[in-house]
Amino acid sequence: MNSKTSKKRLRKKIIEQRKNLSESVWKETSDRLCQTLQSSLLFQQGKTILAYFPIHREPDITPLFNSNHHWGFSRCLDNHLVWHSWTPQDPLITGKYGILEPAPTAPILTAAEVDLILIPAVACDYQGYRLGYGGGFYDRLLSSPQWHSIPTMGIIFEFALLSQLPVDSWDQKLTAICTETKLLSIYA
Repeated sequence: MNSKTSKKRLRKKIIEQRKNLSESVWKETSDRLCQTLQSSLLFQQGKTILAYFPIHREPDITPLFNSNHHWGFSRCLDNHLVWHSWTPQDPLITGKYGILEPAPTAPILTAAEVDLILIPAVACDYQGYRLGYGGGFYDRLLSSPQWHSIPTMGIIFEFALLSQLPVDSWDQKLTAICTETKLLSIYA
């Protein structure tokens, strides 16, 4: 079985597990994950943090958006991500993948302004690799020189932390992984 096929099967299996979480379990587990994330030095020391709005029962980190950080969110343009500054009072629009995005007129954030990127994932492994949705948006972003050195943290539920994922040459490693029960630092 090739990497593309095994990633596709694994993606389907984990997304199904997330969809099967009851609303109360999803919310409670997400709240515990937020508490774990808040204990992270990367999070505590970060001033500008890039994040995501959850889809497909990804961990809900939206309670953190009222914290004392400067937040950034992406808009999908063609095959890449453009990051914009955002506050809870700012409007959101639904992007082409059904994901909430800042308005195109929101101020753009550059890599030099960013301290931490919270990255949604379908699954992660102990080596720091993540399985996304297959579009390659984050891998393209993190492979560019200006974004490559910014700390990244995969955000997943514990059941999506696997011993090893299928890896392709373009897959970018994360700096850390956060679940509802642990923080993992990845050492190259």
